[in-house]
Amino acid sequence: MQVVKEYFQRGEEQGLFPDEFICHSRDGNLVEIEEADTGTRRTVLTFCTNDVLGLVQNQAVQQAAIDAVLHYGTSNSSCSVLSGRIDLHRQLENEISEFKHLPHTQLFLNAWMAMQALMDGFCHLAIQVPGFQNTRETLILTDVLNHGCIVSAIANAGNRSGKLFSHSPRVRVRAYRHCDMEDLARKLKRYARPDDRIMVVSDAVFSMDGDIAPLPEMIDILSNYEGSVLVMDEAHASGAIGATGRGIYEHFGLLPQQAIERGVIPLIMTTFSKFAASAGAAISSHVAELIPILNYSPTSIGTISLPPPTTAAALESIRQVRQHPEMVHRLQENTRYLRDRLLENDFMAIGETNVIPVVLPTDLNPKFFARKLMHDHGLWVSPIWFIAKPRLRITANALHTRDEMDRLITGMTEVRDALYKTTISA
Repeated sequence: MQVVKEYFQRGEEQGLFPDEFICHSRDGNLVEIEEADTGTRRTVLTFCTNDVLGLVQNQAVQQAAIDAVLHYGTSNSSCSVLSGRIDLHRQLENEISEFKHLPHTQLFLNAWMAMQALMDGFCHLAIQVPGFQNTRETLILTDVLNHGCIVSAIANAGNRSGKLFSHSPRVRVRAYRHCDMEDLARKLKRYARPDDRIMVVSDAVFSMDGDIAPLPEMIDILSNYEGSVLVMDEAHASGAIGATGRGIYEHFGLLPQQAIERGVIPLIMTTFSKFAASAGAAISSHVAELIPILNYSPTSIGTISLPPPTTAAALESIRQVRQHPEMVHRLQENTRYLRDRLLENDFMAIGETNVIPVVLPTDLNPKFFARKLMHDHGLWVSPIWFIAKPRLRITANALHTRDEMDRLITGMTEVRDALYKTTISA
């Protein structure tokens, strides 16, 4: 462990690791936090939560979770194919299917497990079936800025959760430039072979850049490869884009059925940690036969199913979104307002969604900027410097008021001016 100790010490000395905070209470967007290093406690206005619709403290959602605990207990204590499946799972799957316009859905504990299950199931199927043999290789194309859960899954796509099977054909992975459809088309033309099973996978909304994948162009390109699969990770799209929060297809005025009619097979991954006030993930498809194969995957059969209170909270959250689309409208209005105010004050806000990355001048350290914003103004934003290009990552949500957003702009402007004075003086 000496290498680990030396590495950590050197990183600490250079200030490379993120500050750690412990939450003690929350009231809307006001959060009482403690600095782990110093024990200092303060109440701050948060602009870094992914609770985009403000449903984490919604009374109906909270009561649904409580009722589920009282009815089922705190855990199912088994995987879904043994004794861990409950009626709430079926209800949630049906609710997601209706929300995403795809009839079949499978639940997972999180997006990382869901994406790995998809690679396991699609590329390597489940168990050997006498008399059946698949000889077709898989070609996967992935956006270079895809989320880590996708990167991890495709890095392991050549095997089935670490196991090598003699009956599994080879999996080839190629990356294409971020949202560059000319590059995607070029890579497909270059690498696709006549008998390949083709899969293209992309974030719908990119978690660090806040931009949206060009879905219509992707469908256009893939329609030239009949039977190809298009996977959309809607972690940051669900509840955030589209007139009623249904995600990227609704945002572009499309239905998954329109992709199907053009020979493209749509798969959608929905996660619950952002818009649905919970945890967990799901994959939806119009291909019924895919679902049991996903359910038999190692990341499903090798762990417990989604706990009852978590399932119930996600279920009620989606019902709330469907019943109250005005929450989505407020989020989108707040997004436009905050982005406009940032631009008015000469901040470089990239992307187009409620995920608002603000790229700072190179002489301003995001970590120091965020720390001063918290200490001097009681405002909490996420500094990013260790997992992407340096920036502040701000998230708007449906509960933010204009006064709160104006307070953020004022604080950011004052911190920028103060840090520039410090830089000049130095």
